[in-house]
Amino acid sequence: MNDRVKPNPWDVAREQFDRAASYLDLDPGIREMLRHPQRELTVYFPVQMDDGSVRVFTGYRVHHNTALGPSKGGIRYHPAVTLDEVRALAMWMTWKCAVAGLPYGGAKGGVVCNPKEMSEKELENLTRRYATEISILMHPEGDIPAPDVNTNPQIMAWIMDTYSMHRGFTTPAVVTGKPLEVGGSKGRVEATGRGVMVTTLEALRVLDIPVKGARVVVQGYGNVGAVAAYLLQDAGARIVAVSDSRGGIYNPKGLDARDVLRHKRETGSVVEYPGAEFVSNEELLELPCDVLIPAALENQITRANADRVQARIVAEGANGPTTPEADDILAERGVFVIPDILCNAGGVIVSYFEWVQDLQHFFWSEEEINQRLSKLMRENFRAVLAVSRERDVTMRTAAYIRAIDRVARAIAIRGIYP
Repeated sequence: MNDRVKPNPWDVAREQFDRAASYLDLDPGIREMLRHPQRELTVYFPVQMDDGSVRVFTGYRVHHNTALGPSKGGIRYHPAVTLDEVRALAMWMTWKCAVAGLPYGGAKGGVVCNPKEMSEKELENLTRRYATEISILMHPEGDIPAPDVNTNPQIMAWIMDTYSMHRGFTTPAVVTGKPLEVGGSKGRVEATGRGVMVTTLEALRVLDIPVKGARVVVQGYGNVGAVAAYLLQDAGARIVAVSDSRGGIYNPKGLDARDVLRHKRETGSVVEYPGAEFVSNEELLELPCDVLIPAALENQITRANADRVQARIVAEGANGPTTPEADDILAERGVFVIPDILCNAGGVIVSYFEWVQDLQHFFWSEEEINQRLSKLMRENFRAVLAVSRERDVTMRTAAYIRAIDRVARAIAIRGIYP
């Protein structure tokens, strides 16, 4: 693969699947089914802009597999969204839900747009129209969207309201990641970052690295990266570098994770935080540290830079940040990778808790949610670690083996309709 060409995430997702599937005695038909999405929807829809003009946007919703239950997966707004990216993310969601033991299949959605250049009213118009277009697939017992890159609780509230207007009654369980006032769950905002923190602490324990003073680098100081950073700081780790889309900051003596977050909220970026030197996102990945948390976009650690990653642990807060070639290099160098489908599953786990609460109209305390989440993340980490040691494979391959086996067994038991 040419290092100058960004890897196609769909090719990456299928290569990861093929690597793990080779360890399983899968029925050839089931294996072929799992290499393809179950259904794909592409929509082109008009949105009225603030100046009165009409722009046509492209959106996607892909269901990879529904053998275990309703499809679940986020919606991202980004100018680089492609159908292949959404396909890959939907497949990864299938494995993420399966390895977490949730009764969900995988889905993903996206709109090709730049939300940072749109007003709130334009975003609302876009969201409501996109929700209307994909409502033929959405259902609280069929397909439940959630937030992803550049989407948030407010956008989820607009989707829920739009769907509810179509049905004629409020249907909070059709989407997760909503504000508390309209059926959201306590603990949801921190859930993905908290899961990254829990699995990182488990990996530090496995490698016998003391948490106190462990050096942590975070690429992507958004909802996942920032939360993971300050929770790891609370546990005793030292945050030495963080970044966002504009660049990064580095201080080997340590940064105050919460104060950096305050600075970002006030200025729009972590850049120019007092007492820290500027580093690029590329340089940040190669800094000396114990834990590297790539929590931005996919394809950040590649064949071109994997041999320069100095971290002992890579905790994948983002989806697909490491290419298969980079995986091989990291494995050869003894780097312990906590794969995305395990590491960042906290979000979908608490989304599941939110969905259950909405369906029951009965809500839990934040303490109860955090306890359930932490318990499940630790159990899943240890189960994947056991497969890794038993089969002598990487943690990623072990996670895939567990996930694929669970989905394949469900398909075999259900049979092929008709």
